[in-house]
Amino acid sequence: MPVEEGSRAQGLGFFEKYLTIWVAVCIVVGILVGSVFPGIPALLSRWEYAHVSIPVAILIWFMIYPMMVQIDFGSIVRVGKEPKGLIVTLVVNWLIKPFTMFLLASLFLRIFFKPLIDPELARQYVAGAILLGAAPCTAMVFVWSYLSDGNPAHTLVQVAINDLVLLVLYAPIVMFQLGLTKLVVPYDTVLLSVFLYVVIPLAFGYYTRVRLIKTKGLAWFQSQFLPRLKPFTIIGLLLTLIILFSFQGGIILNNPIHILLIAVPLTIQTYLIFIIGYAWCKAWKVDRTVAAPAAMIGASNFFELAVAVAISLFGLKSGAALATVVGVLEEVPIMLSLVAIANRTRHWFPAPKLAPGKSGPRPEGQPAA
Repeated sequence: MPVEEGSRAQGLGFFEKYLTIWVAVCIVVGILVGSVFPGIPALLSRWEYAHVSIPVAILIWFMIYPMMVQIDFGSIVRVGKEPKGLIVTLVVNWLIKPFTMFLLASLFLRIFFKPLIDPELARQYVAGAILLGAAPCTAMVFVWSYLSDGNPAHTLVQVAINDLVLLVLYAPIVMFQLGLTKLVVPYDTVLLSVFLYVVIPLAFGYYTRVRLIKTKGLAWFQSQFLPRLKPFTIIGLLLTLIILFSFQGGIILNNPIHILLIAVPLTIQTYLIFIIGYAWCKAWKVDRTVAAPAAMIGASNFFELAVAVAISLFGLKSGAALATVVGVLEEVPIMLSLVAIANRTRHWFPAPKLAPGKSGPRPEGQPAA
């Protein structure tokens, strides 16, 4: 085991060391809360605007902030000197991912599982998968990048550019695959998500970084402040899981077979897209801090947008809406497994060539999933 990996493992705290167990516990707790105490998720659902849950947004701030506070804005301009990771992300997200999702969903839900699913319902499930496949992640990719020691500046640029492309290409791709002549994209959901998940935590992180380095010094910032942020990402992640699964506790218990069937192509799609992006980065010798987030942004989805469009097109109780919800439910556990894969294969990639975009290496003991 390399020295870096050994010190990382030794520094893991109790929660980080058994993260997989805590994730499973939180999923069960969330389902129980949603089914036994339905009033709790009903109350939380009221705090929603433009299909974006404000409680979930607050928890995502907890997860994103530790990464945002490490971004040195001077390093952002240097991202363009190493564009390979960005090229991989854009090609995989917009020329590969939407179409592999369509093919896999159609193959499994309309052909392989035909005896188990009504044809009309299968069509709606495929529609929901299409809505997920055309929407790369905006918020949670910061978390996956942070947990895999990704480059914060490069991740920020990837997300920003993909959000701009999404505004232009999401509707045409979905309309083409669904055979629609018109699609009203809920741009309020897109813009609010970008504001909540990128602008606010980035501004707060920048202010904190500049203020603390000015008053306390860079050494104190690295050795004292950053390690104190360690629990926030894990706590935010676990609480988010409880809320997400509590929202859908009844659906999970009432439709276990169909949820499992829908999850099959979605799961294969997630791993497939990650493998394509990760293998491409390895072939191109992209450094490890860029390769992981470059592969993960396409593997995860902008589920708020997908759910919002599914509800507007097909209705709240439609098969399409259920398929997008399954995408939400399976994403965190699967993405954590990809984080673990990225951390265990760090030696496949060269050391960072790009300026790291943060004040220094991540303090020992940060979660390696």
